[in-house]
Formats: sequence, structure tokens, C-alpha cells
Amino acid sequence: MSATTHAVGLQGPKRRVVFVTLYEIIAIIVSSLLFMAIGQGAGASGVMAVVASALAIAWNVTFNALFERWEARQRVKGRSVLRRVVHAVGFEGGLALVLIPLMAWWFGVSLWQATVMEAGLLLFFLVYTYGFNWAFDRIFGLPASAQAVSAAAPAGVVVGAP
Repeated sequence: MSATTHAVGLQGPKRRVVFVTLYEIIAIIVSSLLFMAIGQGAGASGVMAVVASALAIAWNVTFNALFERWEARQRVKGRSVLRRVVHAVGFEGGLALVLIPLMAWWFGVSLWQATVMEAGLLLFFLVYTYGFNWAFDRIFGLPASAQAVSAAAPAGVVVGAP
């Protein structure tokens, strides 16, 4: 008789939807306030925050799917500080490559000014991304890709994998 094991916590598409929704609601509010704090109008700030959020959602889904695919193949499970830092830097770095030229165009500033604006946002979002992921994992559990293989599962099978 074999024991059936499952990943604990929120998993699969539900996990991604809850994650992205919570992350982006907070991100829209904070980035709108940050744009306004550096002198951009409320309307332009709000629109840029929503557009940046939509781009971030698309990148989030893509990046996290790729990251979790890579993570599932790693011998060491769990999310160490280093793995979380790599995740945050990879996500934010990829997003910055798209947002800098977009902000320069939208706000009518130079690429350098947009880079400085993005640098300010990046400092906040690196910390926010790391902290949000940590808190989300503490509240909802690790994704199956980061959970240890169960002793009851056949070799090479990750607990909770379909």
C-alpha cells in the first residue's frame, strides 16, 4: 500500500492568481504615490502605475513559471535567502528593461531621468518583492516546487506534482 502525499498550502493556478492580485494591488497604490511624490501628476501617475502593473503581471506569470520549473529541478529544496534574492533581482531586473523606456516616453523625460526614477522604484520593489514573497510563503505555504520530496513518494517525484 502506498501513501498518497500532497503538497501543503495554496497550490497551482489559485496560488498564482492570489499572489499576483495581492502583489499588484499593493504595487499600484505604492507606485502611484511614489510617482506623485517625485512631482508627476496624479492622473499620469495612476495610469503609469496601472500600465506598469499590467506589464508586471504578464512578466510575473512568465518569470515565476520559469523560475519554479528551474526550482523543481534543483536538488536542494526550500527557499534560502540567496534563492529569494536571485528571484527578486531576476524579476525586477527583467521588468526594469521594459519600464525604463516606457516611463521616459510617458512622462516625457530622458532615458537617464527614467532610469533614476526606476532606480528609486527598484530599491523599494526589491525589498517589497523579497518581503512579499517571504510573507506569502509563510501565510500560504511554499509552492510544490520548493517543498521537500516525501519519503513515501517514489524517487524523483516531488510532493504535490501532478
